[in-house]
Amino acid sequence: MRMFVKFVMLSLIAMIGLIPPTLAQSGLLKKKTKLDPITLSAGKPLAEKPYELEAGKYYSLQIKADGSQELGIAGPEFFRNMWVNEIVVNDVEIRPLGVDSLEFDGAGEATISFIPIRPGSFILQIPKTTGETQRAVFNVKG
Repeated sequence: MRMFVKFVMLSLIAMIGLIPPTLAQSGLLKKKTKLDPITLSAGKPLAEKPYELEAGKYYSLQIKADGSQELGIAGPEFFRNMWVNEIVVNDVEIRPLGVDSLEFDGAGEATISFIPIRPGSFILQIPKTTGETQRAVFNVKG
């Protein structure tokens, strides 16, 4: 929460011209918290427990597919409430404007770097599934 308040205060000061905007946000993307990875595997749970996040902090989430089945992960509400810095696939950095889902046709991995921008509870899940174990819950505190 403190980092978010600091970010907002520095942004406001930058907007009225007391300090340059680049200084107001400096360091935000350098303090990344790595979250426990999500593994896409036929019949296995996505996450052991809900992820507890803070709005305004920088996170990295690795998604691994073991290739046991063609699987995807979707979360339109998750992605609309996060600022996605990049998605890295096979050492290629993608700077998306919008994302709804990722799909793995075989074994592979992707890493999503993001900042939650709105408090709430958001879900990433395997499309067209309803089971509790087929989703990962992200609780974002303000």
